[in-house]
Amino acid sequence: MAAFDLDDTKGAQLESELGERYHHHKVDVSQLDRVETAVVAVEANHGPVRIVVNAAAVPAPAKLLSSRGPISMEVFDKGIKVNLYGPIHVMRSVVAGMAASDPNEDGERGVIINVASGAAYEGQVGQVAYSASKGALVSMTMPLFRELAIHGIRVMTVAPGAFDTPIYDHVPPALKEQLAAQCLFPKRMGRPEEFGLLIEEIVRNPMHNGRTIRLDAGMILGPS
Repeated sequence: MAAFDLDDTKGAQLESELGERYHHHKVDVSQLDRVETAVVAVEANHGPVRIVVNAAAVPAPAKLLSSRGPISMEVFDKGIKVNLYGPIHVMRSVVAGMAASDPNEDGERGVIINVASGAAYEGQVGQVAYSASKGALVSMTMPLFRELAIHGIRVMTVAPGAFDTPIYDHVPPALKEQLAAQCLFPKRMGRPEEFGLLIEEIVRNPMHNGRTIRLDAGMILGPS
């Protein structure tokens, strides 16, 4: 497994825990040249990439109009560049090698899984950039699936709700409790391993294709 991340400390920790199964690459996915260089290195060491999970994201909180004035385009641009351009940079860098790889008995050559969010559907106040980027990933699923089907490449999107992952590290506990209370069942935030189970299911089951799956314990956020 190769992971693109900016957190060297966490990357080194995972390399220590997982050994040769995990390789950390310090990559800013918003920078196309960095992604292309890293993909070349991964392919040189492991061959064509067959499974892609695009999960990098930043919250980029901003209102269109706040007490400080109109939205900061610097904040908006960062949200779009990481959350939307990032997945596109990765996909365009791996898809040629994936399409040229040897297929399995079904003719499949790979699977791409993009991670959107419930904010693609019920974005909250201050999530202009985040919702825009995640909604775009949902909207791209169908055209990408239709385009890449001829190559035996599947495309799926997962739209999780509130999961206790690093993006929530700086969220106050009271807000986490408020989010958990809005889940129908179970009434708690999701766990990383539960998200991982769905990713594994999508990878293993070739009938998953061209769809977005919501994973949120029935959470549908009202306006806030």
